[in-house]
Amino acid sequence: MKAVVVRHPGQENVLEVSELPDPGQPGTGEVRVRIHASALNYHDNIVMGSTDTPIGHVPLADGAGVVEAVGEGVTELAVGDAVFARFFPGWQAGGPVLDHFGTTPGIGPSGYAREIVVAPATQFERTPRGYTHAEAATLTVAGLTAWSALMGDGGVKPDDTVVLQGTGGVSLFALQLAHLVGATTIVTSSSDEKLERARALGADHVVNYRSVPEWGDHVRELTGDGADHVIDVGGPATLPQSIQAVRVGGLISVIGVLSGLAGEIPTGFINMKQIRLHGVLVGNHQQQREMVRAIEASGLRPVIDRRFPLDDLSEALRYFTSGAHMGKVVIDI
Repeated sequence: MKAVVVRHPGQENVLEVSELPDPGQPGTGEVRVRIHASALNYHDNIVMGSTDTPIGHVPLADGAGVVEAVGEGVTELAVGDAVFARFFPGWQAGGPVLDHFGTTPGIGPSGYAREIVVAPATQFERTPRGYTHAEAATLTVAGLTAWSALMGDGGVKPDDTVVLQGTGGVSLFALQLAHLVGATTIVTSSSDEKLERARALGADHVVNYRSVPEWGDHVRELTGDGADHVIDVGGPATLPQSIQAVRVGGLISVIGVLSGLAGEIPTGFINMKQIRLHGVLVGNHQQQREMVRAIEASGLRPVIDRRFPLDDLSEALRYFTSGAHMGKVVIDI
């Protein structure tokens, strides 16, 4: 079967299109899935560019396809089912249980940049009705992360104001979910063109953080007392403005580390404003099922920017890391 593997860790041309042995038929509790689509996420760039990634590793944590065979004891899935991957195969429900990616396909074990996967049935969830494989592939990471951030801890409410940073996959999913609920949404970006497209997706207010670097103050001017919820994808470079933007007692969901892992954070303001900081790391199986039901009931569709064939995964990664995309970059397999 065709796959893309990490062949030259830490070098410029890190990936190689390869032929791998067919994984065969599923064993007890396993399914064989023909993968049709994947999608890129921020962590993929780290995995594929790290010298610690083993030679031969198959990247990509997003995956969607069709069940071709089921092993003994599998009852939740059947041959012909359209499925998409779970990020944490062992996290069924409840609060956080892991602080690492050691069990996540594409980061720990091999992922979905390949045509066929044989894995435990618990690694997959049924695709929302009417979704294409390309659409389903965007849900494993970005869709579920946005869902967990907005719908956890009581969930966003119609009278809430939510700030979404940027126009990547997570932020646009969160924008669409907040819009469905009826919340007021504010989107930040450095691109006026992307901000206008965000308006078309339902953004009530937009702010260019290049033109308005103190955008936290701008959010407070728009809202009067600050936003109820901020989706922070930048990390240390954006968290000070998120703290400024959120109301007293408000919530900041810390999702991304696009600006790195360390930086100066005004902790005094966190205390004075009694802000709740919520670290979000994708989500569990129960949340994934809830997301699927909501998608089927609402008709929500992901924003897909561009699609690349598996052979062009390196080119897709270069495009993704350039920041030119809006929404998801999909890999057709």
